[in-house]
Amino acid sequence: MNTKAASKPVTKTNKAAKADAELAEALRPGQSVELLKELHILTREGRLNQDSRRKLKQVYHLFQFIEQLLRELPEEGAGATLADHGAGKSYLGFIIYDLFFRARQGSSGHVYGIETRGELVERSRALAQRLGFDRMSFLNLTVAQSAQASELPEQIDVVTALHACDTATDDAIAFGLAKKARCMVLVPCCQAEVAACLRETKALALSRTPLAELWRHPLHTREIGSQLTNVLRCLYLEANGYSVTVTELVGWEHSMKNELILARYTGQRKASAATRLRELLAQFGLDTLGDTRFRLA
Repeated sequence: MNTKAASKPVTKTNKAAKADAELAEALRPGQSVELLKELHILTREGRLNQDSRRKLKQVYHLFQFIEQLLRELPEEGAGATLADHGAGKSYLGFIIYDLFFRARQGSSGHVYGIETRGELVERSRALAQRLGFDRMSFLNLTVAQSAQASELPEQIDVVTALHACDTATDDAIAFGLAKKARCMVLVPCCQAEVAACLRETKALALSRTPLAELWRHPLHTREIGSQLTNVLRCLYLEANGYSVTVTELVGWEHSMKNELILARYTGQRKASAATRLRELLAQFGLDTLGDTRFRLA
């Protein structure tokens, strides 16, 4: 009885030690455990489980793209400004601040979280204050409003928009262009505007070209509209002086909203991209978007 009773604390200690070792191996040096608990990336006890491992893997995967872009900036991004649109609970902004700006000595960078839901903005402000993340600001604004907001500087180095719904991604691009962003990181979501335009002109398109068979059925209209939206966005960015890379954010088993668009400013506007953009808009009967979303100088 005594031997059996004595073995229990040892077993618990071994489990705790193993859990500590797994956590230390999974996290980056100096990373805030308290932040990860607040963002529900770790459990309340500060431990890893299957769900938190998946979340952490996705966060690190996205962060590595953004970190590379930041390091390409002058002084390796030490004084960079970053605006995160449609921030929600601002977990992306917090992770970037924690892993990049807070962890770098002498960093003067600033992260701005832009979100329309006031309660989430207040919650993020409170969390930043509690953690001492003093170079983070949270603004209760739409993406479109933020381009004119006095709380933001005239230039923003990096613009992010993670799962910004429908035209909010286009607003983020417009914001980036207005702020002369050096880089943009976009994960589009729920692209509905182009699909709606395709539905309106479907009968005319079917009589004009066999290509309209690609969006004759409602399901295909949605899928083609989503794909076409992102193609137009990439061409628009290239026409405005950005080099563009398109890759996967996470595996398809995690999310169908999986496309990650990375844009770096080169200053070299591609005339061929502008031409292709206009041709696609005309081919798909989307000329009106050339006067609004994809207006070229």
